[in-house]
Amino acid sequence: MDLLTPDIGLIFWQFVVFMAVVIVLAVFVWRPISDALRAREGKIEDALQAAETAKEEMEQIKSDNEYLLQEARAERDEILKEAISTANQIKEEAKGETSKITEKMISDARQSIESEKKAAIAEVKDLVSTLSIDIAEKLIREKLGDEKSQKTLVNKFLKDVKVN
Repeated sequence: MDLLTPDIGLIFWQFVVFMAVVIVLAVFVWRPISDALRAREGKIEDALQAAETAKEEMEQIKSDNEYLLQEARAERDEILKEAISTANQIKEEAKGETSKITEKMISDARQSIESEKKAAIAEVKDLVSTLSIDIAEKLIREKLGDEKSQKTLVNKFLKDVKVN
C-alpha cells in the first residue's frame, strides 16, 4: 500500500516543484501571454472602433450621395423645364415672325396686284380710246367725204347748240 499513499516528503516536494512551476509560469509565461492577450484585445477593440467609425462614415457618405443625387435630379428637372420653356418661347416667336412675314407678303402681293390692275386698266383705257379714235376717224372720213354731208352735219350741230 505504500504505492497508493504517498509519503509526506513526496507531497512536500511535489508542492514545492508545483509552486516553482507556477511562479516560473507566472513570471515568464502568463505575463507575456496576458500582455499579448491585452494587446490583441486592444487591437481588436481598436479595429471594432475603426469599423464602427467607417460604418458611420459610410452612412454619412451614403446620405450625402443621396442628397447630391436628389439635388442633381432637381437641377436636371429645372434645366429641362427651362429648356422646354425656352423652346416654346422660341416657337411662339417664330410663329409670330412667320405671321408678320406672311401678312407683309400678302399685303405686298395685294399692293402689287392692285398697281398692276390699275396699270392694266389704264392700258386698256388707252387702247380703247385709241381704237375709238381710230374708228371715229374712219367713220367721219367715210361719212363726211363730200361737201354736202359736211354742211348737213354742221347745221345739225348748230341747231343742237342753245344760245343763252
